[in-house]
Amino acid sequence: MRFWKAADQEPAVPRQIVTVENGVGYGVIGADIHVFSSGVPVYLLENRKPPPVSDSTFLRELPSRMLNARFQVVGFTGRHEELNQLREWRDQESRLAVRWLHGPGGQGKTRLADQLAVECTALGWKVVTALHGPGSVWPSPRLQEDLRLTGASGVLLIVDYADQWPLSHLTWLFSNALLHHTIPTRVLLLARSADWTTIRATLANHQADTSTRQLGHLPEGPGGRLEMFIAARDAFAMRYGLQDVAHLSSPSPLERPEMGLTLTVHMAALVAVDALVGGHRTPRTPEGLTLYLLDREHLHWARLYGDGTHELDPGSRTYRSPPETMERAVFTAALTGAVPRSSAIEVLDKLHLAPGAECVATDHVSCYPPSAPCPLSDQVHPFALEPLYPDRLAEDFLALTLSGHDADYPAQSWAAPTIGKVLQRTADGLPRSWTPRAITFLAAAAATDRWPHVAVHLNRILLDDPALAVTAGSGALTALADIPEMDPQVLGAIQLCLPAGPYPELAPGRAAVIRRTTRHLLVGSSDPAEQASLHSELAVSLGEAGWNEEALAANQQALQLRRQLAQAQAIYRPDLSRSLSHHAVFLSKMGRLEDALAASEEAVEIQRLLAEADTAHLPGLALLLSNLSGEFERLGRLESALAAIEEAVEIRRRFTDTRDDRRSYAISLNNLSMILGKLGRIRQSLDRAMSAFLIRKELYEESPADSLSDLAASANNLGPSMFSLRWYDKAVFFGEAAVHFYRELVRANRDMYEPDLADALTNLGAFLEKVGRHDEAMAIAEESVNLYRSLARRNRSAHEAELASALSNLGLRLSARKRTDAALTATREAVQIHERLARADWDAFGDCYAMSLSNLGFQLVNSGDGQAALNVSQEAVLCYRRLAEANEAFAPDLGRSLLSYAWVRLTLRKEVTSGLSAAKESFTRYRSLAEDLPEAFEPYLPVTLTMVADLLFTLGREDEAATLRQFNDEGDIAAAAIALSV
Repeated sequence: MRFWKAADQEPAVPRQIVTVENGVGYGVIGADIHVFSSGVPVYLLENRKPPPVSDSTFLRELPSRMLNARFQVVGFTGRHEELNQLREWRDQESRLAVRWLHGPGGQGKTRLADQLAVECTALGWKVVTALHGPGSVWPSPRLQEDLRLTGASGVLLIVDYADQWPLSHLTWLFSNALLHHTIPTRVLLLARSADWTTIRATLANHQADTSTRQLGHLPEGPGGRLEMFIAARDAFAMRYGLQDVAHLSSPSPLERPEMGLTLTVHMAALVAVDALVGGHRTPRTPEGLTLYLLDREHLHWARLYGDGTHELDPGSRTYRSPPETMERAVFTAALTGAVPRSSAIEVLDKLHLAPGAECVATDHVSCYPPSAPCPLSDQVHPFALEPLYPDRLAEDFLALTLSGHDADYPAQSWAAPTIGKVLQRTADGLPRSWTPRAITFLAAAAATDRWPHVAVHLNRILLDDPALAVTAGSGALTALADIPEMDPQVLGAIQLCLPAGPYPELAPGRAAVIRRTTRHLLVGSSDPAEQASLHSELAVSLGEAGWNEEALAANQQALQLRRQLAQAQAIYRPDLSRSLSHHAVFLSKMGRLEDALAASEEAVEIQRLLAEADTAHLPGLALLLSNLSGEFERLGRLESALAAIEEAVEIRRRFTDTRDDRRSYAISLNNLSMILGKLGRIRQSLDRAMSAFLIRKELYEESPADSLSDLAASANNLGPSMFSLRWYDKAVFFGEAAVHFYRELVRANRDMYEPDLADALTNLGAFLEKVGRHDEAMAIAEESVNLYRSLARRNRSAHEAELASALSNLGLRLSARKRTDAALTATREAVQIHERLARADWDAFGDCYAMSLSNLGFQLVNSGDGQAALNVSQEAVLCYRRLAEANEAFAPDLGRSLLSYAWVRLTLRKEVTSGLSAAKESFTRYRSLAEDLPEAFEPYLPVTLTMVADLLFTLGREDEAATLRQFNDEGDIAAAAIALSV
């Protein structure tokens, strides 16, 4: 993907280079442009503009035009409570806030957003709309859009149809510089779907406040609906030139539940006025309102075509498409949406419409003018097939034209074949650009109670080419899975077309489809083995979507069945071990670590017996040993974790023939590196980590899509190893790479990769601080805390410890900038959390508690609270001494805590003799560590010697201090040790 960004120029003369491709150019000032390699923008940004001035005659030609929110024929009415909620959201203190406003089609989301936009404009806000780039009609012929924020009080960005955008495209939009200035910024996402979990995930990186609101039905009874009806009736009457319409009431009683949509109330008002003018009979049902408006469309097509048999010069007519031709073109447009004229002619040509595709495209433009004006009035418009508006009317038209309903509207035999031709793939086998829209609109029609017959047609279409549903994206997959009338056989075929591998962007839709097919297959299955497999596959898909509680429940079903089967027949033991392993993963993700360890140990025990009988089970044993190592590690049992992962690596070293084998070997090497690092065996750790990284780099170069998460894990592991060896620039390089990779992964699947991103941010913050990039380190530390706090709110047991560690790191960053009060607040919160966790499980959280105490002691000195600093520092030493006695990996931490304790004593001039003893012990420990790993620990020796000398000088032992400083300056550590009698 390429990036075109507005150049920074002098304010008085803004300049930007715009590259024109395929005859179309687009540029912005004051914002970014994200562009595909084909030159098509990922999205288009445009300043909000007032509604176009529309001639009443034009609007009356087709009454449905007056329902198009773009023309704003009816002023904003009703929805007072919802508007107040949006005002409160706009005026909250957060700099960046994003709201997902959802509700069914026709509920009035666009009108509500427009009213907020009007008010924001009046308050001096910059109001911008975003259109999805691929397949969109360009909003204007201008090459440049000025989005500079000079003098703006805030920014409001409105994104309609947000649930139809691919996740990655929204992610690019959220990263746009327009949204990341210091002024208040609000992003309003309008959608039909309530589920925006994965979209919300991407916003965590931007520290945005997120919220969801459903735009529900209008209140029951005539009150609010009557007010809305009267306002709409009077507005429509004005367009018809009527003066007194007070006597007109709603054709369909407003109390009916079906009248709960804003659009339905407006339709009732429009039909009442139009029927009065035309002398027509008004329908009494919401369905009748739709039929009335569609009849007016048919009448318009007939009037345009006229009666050619009585014309003096039939050859001079400009509109030549008969009504039946225009009906089919309008049906096609509802599926494709507005497209470039060349694409419109291509699809219309497949339908063999008289008088020809070129003529039909031109006639359709005259009947349904594109929303984008023609750049030059004397040229043919570059876009065609503008669909019916509003969307709900287009969906109804599709449903009524298809056979299978009992409404008083003629279904057409050509409708179903037309869908097939519209969705027909290119000669290269690629899906059409409008496929997502077509599938989404048909699914929306089928999902309503009114048109269940549309599902029959969807079943036929997708049975022939189930992969089209996958092309439509995760949202469409979810919508299809939720339609009761969808054939489970069709959903099963779609399931088979889902790509192998995690593919985070499809994960929620995949899980929805598999959930539906699993329920169906379980009903027809009496085989426990088959039932267990179905539950297991569902659990895995739910886990990939990040829905861990539901995944655990599904896996529990599989586990129970497989226990029974394994007790009866030994051939089912491999399945049982896999289910136990999956169970351990889900339990661990939910913070149930002891339960996860028990499940993992049982899985290994079963698999080991299988491998002893048949070496074909060895790779499976290696996998389960790796998982077991992870469970031991999470519980702080590092020696047990090391034994398990070393056995796994030794097994996998023997199996590296295939890509999957190499990937598994790299995973085990990476895990071994992490355990070695925690045990203080830094050099060995780095060697294993680099070996894993090189393997993963090769795999990524072969296939990026399914290797990014592994590459990210390796980069995140290498950073701390480099840091431990004081290779700080290299640590920053790998730390930044890890954060970059995990941001990409989080954009696709928040629930799965957000904890990894938070961990990578914590590491990077420390690296940046060490190389002097202090402002960046502070920003990263704050982002890490915010992210962990969000995770802990959703799952306290799983993420609270990491939150405390991030808070402790933030405290260090704040303290270095003399923000003492803020530093103490953050660090004290970290100590409180870690103390509670360590009290419950010392092996797992004792080191975290000791670390937070050590940081707090340092900061208390700066705050002037000397006695508290001494108490806390001494407690940190005691904690690290206890940890080091149990595990030598904590020896460096004990050395640091002793040095910190000595510094506190020296600074406060209290019990300096105790400080001297601590500094000498620190020197002794670092000297011992430096014998095994000089590059990591020799740099600490001059520091500790300096501390010892300063303490000696403070105690009046000036000659000893001077001697020690001389040896230190000369780098003669051995002589210094002798002088100290060490």
